[in-house]
Amino acid sequence: MNTDPISDFLTRIRNAQMASHTIVEIPASNLKKKLTEILYQKGYISKYVFQDSANKQGVIKIALKYDAVTKLPAIRELERESRPGLRKYAGSKEIKRVKGGLGIAIVSTSKGIMTDKEAKAQNVGGEVLCHIF
Repeated sequence: MNTDPISDFLTRIRNAQMASHTIVEIPASNLKKKLTEILYQKGYISKYVFQDSANKQGVIKIALKYDAVTKLPAIRELERESRPGLRKYAGSKEIKRVKGGLGIAIVSTSKGIMTDKEAKAQNVGGEVLCHIF
């Protein structure tokens, strides 16, 4: 049993990129599905598919994105910010920019999971889940 599903999600992506895999399979949950959608919208992954199974919640298949010339992954850094042992919350004015605005922070707010820029625009704060660059 996994105690921190977000860390598991980020670690599976990080490990797949270090091994130069094109596709990574991750056990699905609603939180992971939303994280995957945000990664796709921001251009960090090329494709994703949610596969449901009869008795489980299913699997997320993510096609990782690499640069055509340099073969470097689109995601350079994945950092878990808030974790079960130390939750990190920030108000809308306290959310810090990631790498001078080049990266994104994913925030769990009362209005759902969104990026740091969306949270600032909607003037909501919440738990800072992770930083992606």
